[in-house]
Amino acid sequence: MDVSDPLDLYAIGLSGTSSAMRVRFAGGGGLPLDLDRWLGPADAADSSVLDNVLAPVLDVGCGPGRHVVSCIERNIPVLGIDVSPAAVLEARRRGAEVLEKSVFASVPAPGEWGSALLLDGNIGIGGDPAALLARVAALLRDGGRVLAEVGAPGSPTRSDRARIECDLLRSAWFPWARVALDGLGPLARAAGLEAVASWEAGGRWFARLDRAA
Repeated sequence: MDVSDPLDLYAIGLSGTSSAMRVRFAGGGGLPLDLDRWLGPADAADSSVLDNVLAPVLDVGCGPGRHVVSCIERNIPVLGIDVSPAAVLEARRRGAEVLEKSVFASVPAPGEWGSALLLDGNIGIGGDPAALLARVAALLRDGGRVLAEVGAPGSPTRSDRARIECDLLRSAWFPWARVALDGLGPLARAAGLEAVASWEAGGRWFARLDRAA
């Protein structure tokens, strides 16, 4: 059975009625949606990222808001944005300041953000990571940084289509991308960013991309 809007199926997952969801790529392969982790508190791997932020922080594709909440607990000014009404509702329920909007729409305080987060695969938003990084870089102040979660070295870097699957339900296809750590450099440079650090934590890979001061 198809569900036309991927956000509808994502909302089912966020409701807790089904956590066995996967994202499947048209080009082959797939990954589980780690809804239990997204709905939980920030973990040690997340903290390794948040230890590197410059305030204020913009969490792009914040989902149910665990990174926003963790920033609040650290007294770091932060705003989350997400296109999913269900995710925004859950994030606000947890006390996070979140707006329901796309990063490609009008975002508050353009050119003033110290850090932008692209975590939990969100470097794939829109299926064009070069365009996404350029857009995010334009929102940063001089000397700001992007903190991105990427694939392990040697994993695919490519634009693709994806859909969410759960039991007999299938969403419509939507544009997505995957970026490996060793495929990130050229994309960052094209966006006016410099990859200055990378690390692994909890089996996940992260990179810091700085905008020139």
